[in-house]
Amino acid sequence: MTAALARTLRPRHPWARPSSWILFVLALIGVAVVVLPILIIVLTAFKPTAEVNAFPPSLLPKAWTLDNFAVIFQQLPFARLILNSFVFAGGVTLLALLFDSLAAYALARIDFTGSRLLLVLIIASLMIPFQATLVPLYQLVAGFGWVNSFAALIIPRAADAFGIFFLRQFFLALPRDLDNAARIDGASEFRIFRSVILPNALPALLTLGVFTFVNNWNDLLWPLVFTNDQEMATITSGLTLLTGPSGIVPYGPLMAGALIALTPLAILFVIVQRRFVASIATSGLK
Repeated sequence: MTAALARTLRPRHPWARPSSWILFVLALIGVAVVVLPILIIVLTAFKPTAEVNAFPPSLLPKAWTLDNFAVIFQQLPFARLILNSFVFAGGVTLLALLFDSLAAYALARIDFTGSRLLLVLIIASLMIPFQATLVPLYQLVAGFGWVNSFAALIIPRAADAFGIFFLRQFFLALPRDLDNAARIDGASEFRIFRSVILPNALPALLTLGVFTFVNNWNDLLWPLVFTNDQEMATITSGLTLLTGPSGIVPYGPLMAGALIALTPLAILFVIVQRRFVASIATSGLK
């Protein structure tokens, strides 16, 4: 009886439960849905044109080639496109982190008249479709004479409503005793922001910085609207200039360009993956 009772009370192995297998299969399906498009991009980039346009299509290339990469460097100033993308995405990320954190600190730690109304307006702006603001923004940028310049690409995105709200919520979770202790020592508001709040908000800043950089690096519509010069194009907008004979889309060179565009993002994630995953896991803790 003792042995039978021990077997009954012994915890079952997790894989013995049907629910565990169901979750495992669903996870595999999710991974396949995410990875398959990237796998197609990588393999198509190394296919000759005949295999890319063949029907029925094949996943693996029969003859591997680097001609697609040569085509994009011949038809496009690709080094310039990469530089423009880094300046655009990096500039927006740095300015957004600066201004978003300043605004979030004011809304989270400073009591001033109209702070709640200002927060409501910032949150309400998230409900406005991005495309609805393109025309007035373009008119403002054209009025300043910034079309086809980095100022047109970066300055209108120097602050973001989501970033302000995201950082404000994180700042609210930090103990106010930190602020009070710094004020007793004679620190100014900016000193508290720089020396107390920002060091404790590194996980949130890292998370917002990665998302901001990736979103701007992959953005297509914004560079197309505010630049019409090939020398000011980014990788995403520059790839739209690739044309084949008789207007046929050259999918091989297009996938090769997309693969090159993915590479910096993959390197960035490898470098910051530990801090990034840790920031995602701890951003909701108080």
